[in-house]
Amino acid sequence: MTTNAPKSIIVIFGATGDLANRKLYPSIYRLYRNKELSEDFAVIGVARRPLTNDEFRSNVRKSVNHFEDEKVDHDTFASHFHYHPFDVTDLKSYQRLNDLISTLDVEYRTEGNRIFYLAMAPNFFGTIAANLKSEGLTTTKGWSRLVIEKPFGHNFESARELNDQIRQAFTEDQIYRIDHYLGKEMVQNIEVIRFANAIFEPLWNNQFISNIQITSSETLGVEDRGRYYESSGALRDMVQNHILQMMALLAMEPPIKLTTDEIRSEKVKVLRALRSITEEKVDKYFVRGQYDRGTVDGNEINAYRDSNSVDPHSNTETFVSGKLLIDNFRWAGVPFYIRTGKRMKQKSTEIVIQFKDLPMNLYYDKGENIHPNLLVIHIQPDEGVTLHLNAKKGDYSSTSTPIQLSYNNNSNDKMNTPEAYEVLLYDCMRGDSTNFTHWDEVALSWKYVDIISNAWENKSSDQFPNYESGSNGPKDSDDLLEKDGFHWWSVTRDD
Repeated sequence: MTTNAPKSIIVIFGATGDLANRKLYPSIYRLYRNKELSEDFAVIGVARRPLTNDEFRSNVRKSVNHFEDEKVDHDTFASHFHYHPFDVTDLKSYQRLNDLISTLDVEYRTEGNRIFYLAMAPNFFGTIAANLKSEGLTTTKGWSRLVIEKPFGHNFESARELNDQIRQAFTEDQIYRIDHYLGKEMVQNIEVIRFANAIFEPLWNNQFISNIQITSSETLGVEDRGRYYESSGALRDMVQNHILQMMALLAMEPPIKLTTDEIRSEKVKVLRALRSITEEKVDKYFVRGQYDRGTVDGNEINAYRDSNSVDPHSNTETFVSGKLLIDNFRWAGVPFYIRTGKRMKQKSTEIVIQFKDLPMNLYYDKGENIHPNLLVIHIQPDEGVTLHLNAKKGDYSSTSTPIQLSYNNNSNDKMNTPEAYEVLLYDCMRGDSTNFTHWDEVALSWKYVDIISNAWENKSSDQFPNYESGSNGPKDSDDLLEKDGFHWWSVTRDD
């Protein structure tokens, strides 16, 4: 067992929900299986549904039954789980919960350490935080931490209001705002690729890099999330958090030390250096799209407006691409292109760093441009790194041909997202908030995104829907790069 394996009681609000069953329970299981958790832990599931402990444990076993580990008994694992029927607005529910935590604290010797994980509707976050404090659940001889899922607010004002509510009960260093992309293996590898390789960091600037592209595409549509998506859209759902977080890691300066405060400080500097735009110029730098009918894997797909709980005249974007500029010494003049959307050609999250061309290259076929050097970081579903170089053709000529040097880090079960939650849960138990978002990052991200949101909400698109399901998005997205002499690199590993 790992030395000093963390011990705590984890209280999961929304314990019967999809997030808990698909991601949290399997992640806790992996930590237990890998002996990163001691036997001194307990999980309390909190939800409105009236379940018994046995019924709750049966649900937990179902969520981990795809793991076939002879050394781990699923019943023993599930015995650490306890259920507590709960009414968010009833103070007596909190008092009974406190009694249960105190009892389990003694039974499992967790030394008063408590994690409150809010895996439920965000409109209850402020109420729960306030009641946890007022009813004494945060008063303990150990530590208390609050884990919050996105969305953290709907815009800057609502995010600030929510933050003010939560900060009445928890200090900033007790609040862990999850962005599960920050738990993904290859997102965490961005810093290592940059700062542990002498061949990259000296070139990581506007002298050698022509542009950087971040693509996160999905083949799925909104499915049964139409009601949520109508109030969110791709901009709030993906750009404000995941995309801007990846961009900050790519653009940040080397931290003085690998500590939480130093890394966050450098990320905040990037977000502060983002060139602001006015609402009038949003369409110059950003493209929005909404998927139409189309064909995916031979199947006819409905348009977004045909989905359940979606307005038949919806103005909600399911696709966003944009050109971001960072006004600092390192990145002045280098465009960061971002792209994310639903019902696209492939499911993929990739980062492409395109290096500048040589001023003159002798090794090319007459009339053909030489292939640029690319560093591609594959985040999902593939995990790895590909370096695109040029080498001599295998013939009698003296011309070059593109080659690839690849590192593939795919896990056997390829369940990237649960593994991301596993990493982040473990970090939270250890008190390491490096890979969680600080309020300063949240605030700056919202301030930047709000300008785009306001411009789009004040001006309905008369072109929606404007891209077919199964495509790579609207043509305007390609034009955005072509104006600068670039193009989107394919999101396939073979190109």
